[in-house]
Amino acid sequence: MAIIGFIGLGIMGRPMAKNLIKAGYKLVVYDKYAKFDDLVSLGAEGATSNKDVASKSDIIITMLPNSPQVKEAILGTGGVVEGIKAGTIVVDMSSIAPAAAQEVGAALKAKNVDFLDAPVSGGEPKAIDGTLAVMVGGEKKVFDKVKDILEKMGSSVVLVGDLGAGNVTKLANQIVVALNIAAVSEAFVLATKAGVNPQAVFDAIKGGLAGSTVMNAKVPMILDGNFKPGFRVELHIKDLQNALDTAHELAVPIPLTASVMETLQALKVDGMATNDHSAIVRFYEKLAKIEVRK
Repeated sequence: MAIIGFIGLGIMGRPMAKNLIKAGYKLVVYDKYAKFDDLVSLGAEGATSNKDVASKSDIIITMLPNSPQVKEAILGTGGVVEGIKAGTIVVDMSSIAPAAAQEVGAALKAKNVDFLDAPVSGGEPKAIDGTLAVMVGGEKKVFDKVKDILEKMGSSVVLVGDLGAGNVTKLANQIVVALNIAAVSEAFVLATKAGVNPQAVFDAIKGGLAGSTVMNAKVPMILDGNFKPGFRVELHIKDLQNALDTAHELAVPIPLTASVMETLQALKVDGMATNDHSAIVRFYEKLAKIEVRK
């Protein structure tokens, strides 16, 4: 069985790595900024650097905050590229700019190393239970070699196109999610201000055309006043910035995305950067001077 190197053990990466260990894979793990004793206690081997991970692995998975961290971990000093063997497969499951994924892929190709960009959706709860949606860009023959591994972390694993397509798909996902939360927020603030019980509104509309996975996941949190992060505001800002940058490069106007980006920025200014992105409702609550709660 292939040895898997796993770099990036934060909110998402740690439970993803645990699911691979539970599935019987041998892992070599490393995170520059986080301890990983818990994973070692489960049977993983702790590494001393990204380079060390690469030298000991057949397949390497990275799960990092953004493009600069991915490029540093893979291409930087002491990075994966310094210890990697020809024939290794690198799968970046971070959410980064599509152009950055293509840049990393080109650098690895020069070392005879295959690369896939495979960002995920579902947040911490789905990372924990192994039901993430995984959207993959790259060559099918490479995808086929790692699909079984990815399916230990996700319930939906889809090859969406060439290298970079995974992250384009993730940006599309993040636009839909952000705008959906904003729409839900506007609607429920209006209903609450009008004196209608928001729980009753939720029960009435969730089964109709307005119903969505986002509504089902976020409205119960809003009604409980629970903004503990499954996916932080600051991370959604990062994703929408990548979406805006990519859209501008392609001459595609995305005005609704720009609008909700400013809402997220306002939340950050108000000290809510580490809240769950369902805190978008708090922006509207502040404007209307009402809280959407049970």
